[in-house]
Amino acid sequence: MKIHEYQARELLSNAGVPVPSGEMVQTVEEAVQATEALLAGGDSLVVIKAQVHAGGRGKAGFVKLVRTVEEAREAAGFMLTNRMVSPQTPPEGLEVTRLLVAAGVDIESEFYLAITVDRSRGTNTLIASAEGGVEIEKVAEETPEKIIKEPLDPRLGLQPWQARKIAFAVGFKGKQVNQAVKTMLSLAALFENTDASLVEINPLIVTPADEDNPDGRVLAIDAKFNFDDNALFRHKDIAALADPLEVVEAERRAEEFGLSYVSLDGNIGCLVNGAGLAMSTMDIIKLHGGEPANFLDVGGSATEEAVTEAFRIILADDKVQGVLVNIFGGIMQCDTIAKAIVSSARAVGFSVPLVVRLEGTNVEEARRILEEARDELPTMHPASELTDAASLVCSAVAVAG
Repeated sequence: MKIHEYQARELLSNAGVPVPSGEMVQTVEEAVQATEALLAGGDSLVVIKAQVHAGGRGKAGFVKLVRTVEEAREAAGFMLTNRMVSPQTPPEGLEVTRLLVAAGVDIESEFYLAITVDRSRGTNTLIASAEGGVEIEKVAEETPEKIIKEPLDPRLGLQPWQARKIAFAVGFKGKQVNQAVKTMLSLAALFENTDASLVEINPLIVTPADEDNPDGRVLAIDAKFNFDDNALFRHKDIAALADPLEVVEAERRAEEFGLSYVSLDGNIGCLVNGAGLAMSTMDIIKLHGGEPANFLDVGGSATEEAVTEAFRIILADDKVQGVLVNIFGGIMQCDTIAKAIVSSARAVGFSVPLVVRLEGTNVEEARRILEEARDELPTMHPASELTDAASLVCSAVAVAG
């Protein structure tokens, strides 16, 4: 699960990481009022940022620095009435309904700081770089030596000596070091306590020196959090931060019924049970020249109602020109799938080729159900093997196309 930047800033602030003041707004007038408050409080620069689950906001024109109320009104008006298009959004872009209005700060230097799961080592790992403010993927590709990785002990977590080592390695100096160490330790505790899969500050900045801060201040001015969906039952407060407008409608419906759904770019819908079977099904479709339209896993305990909803989700996708059902019945019984196929035919109808391959628990009963419903399933083609099923659906889609 992802959250917005304004929510990430609040989590960081509550954990003791210093962030500039700011608030989330949803209208132009609210943006103007928030800007007026910051300017009246002594800030001379205000930043307005679109709140969407995609990067590339700055280059797309959805991060603006303003110094007057009039500039804030213009910036907020543009963002709330235009869709944001960047390399990380769909071609049609994303609608912007929320903005972050925050105090702008002068920047002397920028750093990158994150904690994520390193599956190759089997540990959480702190990642830091002096190349903050840019895409870390680009840094990793072009200058990997500028990225420092520090594995964390599963029992002890990030230790102060490790944080100090990282702080010196990326170039913090003087009183900046203790500030950076405190930020790293707070970030590590937040990562652990919220069952996050990624916490990222980019950039973590140092402000110019002033009388009160002779070495400048270390501040987090942009943040990204991802959380483990499987652990959200332990964190009702985190789960409540989810923005339903940022979730694809089909994925939201699937989640409500306990299904796993991911939309892809092809034209063959896949209904399977088990992630491994889903991957092999998509692979064999591609082997036969087809392209999967989705990854839809009904799991091992889905009800007939849930499986029927799965078919509704697949058939609601205009790209789908054929459907392959590949079920290996273990806990999931084949007759449940067969009944759901018939229910779906009655509820929404199959106007595209439907290839069904069933094996396992109650398969004979499932085949009987489908055979008796032949008149309601005019586009159905039964298959006994996965290779035959993939060949059938790819050929049928090619003919239909």
